Amino acid sequence: MRDTLEQLVVRHTHRVPLPAQAVGRAVSATAAGPAGQGAVAARQFDAALMSVGFKLSARVLEHLSGLSEGTVVDTAVRTLRTVRQMVGDHVEHNVYFVDFPANVPDTLDFWLGCIAEALTDDRVRDSTLVRLSEGVVDLLTLPSYGRYRHTYAEVLAAHDELAPALGDRTTVLHPGGPLEDEVTALYLALAGSSTPLGEDALGDLRFLAGHCADGPQPAAMPVRENRALVNRARLAVGAEPLLDTVTDVLRLACALSDGDVTLREPTRFRALSRPVRRALLAGLDAVVAASPDKLADVTAHREPFKRLGERLHPHEYPRWPRAADVFAVARGEKEARSFDSRVEELLGANDVLGAVRLLKAAPGRLFRSVDRLLRVAAAQEERDAVVAAAEEVVGQVSGRVVLSVREHLHNRAGVTGERRVFVGRSGRARVAHDARPPVPPAERERLTAALDDEVRRRLPAVDRLLVDPDVLDVALPLSGKATTSGLGVLPRGSLSPVDGELLRFFTYWRQTERSTDYDLSALMLDADYGTVGWLSYTRLTEVEGEHSGDITDAPDGASEFINLRLGAVRGAFVVPQVNIFSGEGFEEAAESFFGFMLRDAEQAGRPFEPRTVRMKSELRGTGRVALPLVFLRGPDGRWRAKWLHLYLDGHPEANRVEGNKASVATLLRGIVERDYLTVGYLTGLLAESGTTVIRWDGTAVPDGPVTFVGLERPEGLHPGSRVITPGNLRDVIPD
Repeated sequence: MRDTLEQLVVRHTHRVPLPAQAVGRAVSATAAGPAGQGAVAARQFDAALMSVGFKLSARVLEHLSGLSEGTVVDTAVRTLRTVRQMVGDHVEHNVYFVDFPANVPDTLDFWLGCIAEALTDDRVRDSTLVRLSEGVVDLLTLPSYGRYRHTYAEVLAAHDELAPALGDRTTVLHPGGPLEDEVTALYLALAGSSTPLGEDALGDLRFLAGHCADGPQPAAMPVRENRALVNRARLAVGAEPLLDTVTDVLRLACALSDGDVTLREPTRFRALSRPVRRALLAGLDAVVAASPDKLADVTAHREPFKRLGERLHPHEYPRWPRAADVFAVARGEKEARSFDSRVEELLGANDVLGAVRLLKAAPGRLFRSVDRLLRVAAAQEERDAVVAAAEEVVGQVSGRVVLSVREHLHNRAGVTGERRVFVGRSGRARVAHDARPPVPPAERERLTAALDDEVRRRLPAVDRLLVDPDVLDVALPLSGKATTSGLGVLPRGSLSPVDGELLRFFTYWRQTERSTDYDLSALMLDADYGTVGWLSYTRLTEVEGEHSGDITDAPDGASEFINLRLGAVRGAFVVPQVNIFSGEGFEEAAESFFGFMLRDAEQAGRPFEPRTVRMKSELRGTGRVALPLVFLRGPDGRWRAKWLHLYLDGHPEANRVEGNKASVATLLRGIVERDYLTVGYLTGLLAESGTTVIRWDGTAVPDGPVTFVGLERPEGLHPGSRVITPGNLRDVIPD
């Protein structure tokens, strides 16, 4: 349990939980050992961390030096295991071509060599000759193709040691408090998040909620999925669940069955104990008693409610008749007209004013409908009524929705007829022709100004804001679904600088049951999104770089790499992608992740060097083609990464870069040309409100407390400072 809790704290916060004896000046000799006893072990711990691109802050090093050697060693073992997994160094990254990136053969020569070897192998010579006579040879039938031909130790022996460079990544680990304090703070941050969490973070919250059920709870839980996981833990300790909609009860039932609390996937409800059934039925009854209109919410989830009713047996509990009404609505035996159907009826009768009056009772729905209302409004009176209603209720709308509508309106300033990109919660993406007429400019500008005023009003008072310029182009995390867990990962739409001469992609996967073949590829496009070239198992070498070779089975894990010389890239875009050729999907595999490294041209080293890793993210989407990010060359010749976190449907089998060039280019255009609200937008509003904004130059930090916003926390900040980094960037979304 302790190991898991420490891992969560380090991974989410980049802080090392320190034993209570090490916090402050006093050190208990019996618990922690004589002062200074752990100094040697602490320095060794720091050196081991630096080999994988991490480092202890001066304060952590000082605290650990005051502990016993055994305590430091235990902390080091747990922390090193965590950070190595964060960066992808917990597995062995073998390559097909042992000298990669040197001596990678021409693709055709390599294939012919595999055929020649098959003709000397008595086991497959005859079958190979038959296929050759038919004019087609399946590479997968050749014994020397797609399987490692050397051990990981032989790969290490074939490469010189990595030469250190100033550009190597160093992620500093800062001091935390006692483990329980850190765990409680992390739980409160996740449970009380104002934006939906990603799948991994939801899993972490599920675990933490059980551990923290008896402790402090967040003042508010605006995200219903989070509330469901907390309610499950509350039930387990005999506390009343927090329920104010019938859907809250449905989500709680899904959580109790280890199902999908987002309600995207069907849940197989388990048999529930009588106390749990009574709690759920009592909750439903109370919700409907307080607001009978909430029965209408059942219609959005009829089938799950019907299946839940089969488990709850509401007929056995006549004292909760309103709970029975919920299931009667689900079965169609009782009518409960939904709010949306009433809105649709009014719009169907061209009664825009009536629809606006009704939607004012549901401010969030009004804001999500504002684009449509302005488009269908035929008269100026109707358009004025839409804007006036939005201005009247904007204070009742969540900050996340206010910002989402602000971003949406900004991107509706263009002409019609463009492509429209749809991205589902799991990152599944599709492109459609945008046939919507434009939003009237005057109303769009008036609404935009009102939204800016509202965001400015909600931002906290900040005296001094210290900003790392590299964070200004990071997109606001309006949903945790727009990112993935990992190291150095930023929300979809974020831009980050790419400083280095060699760019190396990597992917790793390990199959669960079935033989599984993932293929790492890189597509190069010109400024008009036309194909310039690509690197993949079908094109091992190009002007730009080399592919490490195709691995077609991964029972013990497999890795593929692409090495790119950025100065040699002919196009304006480089699009890395992971295609599933056969076998298990990203969510089925035991493990799958993607990342990239940056190196100087003269650096040697192994194919995978953890301290050169700039990003490593999990691959867990539902599509068959993963598009983690795209690299863009700017007018000044410098490269930047734009984060995608997208998945294409692809084909059930045999996905290849050659087969999805057109769809990738079309999707890429829609994402690259979209503007996202960024940290720079919020800092601009703060500056307009009188906040002193200081651009941090990467050296000394100001004296006294500041609010710091950046990619990494700098050392030397005043203890009273507030720190915002990508790990807690959701905290900048105003309530």
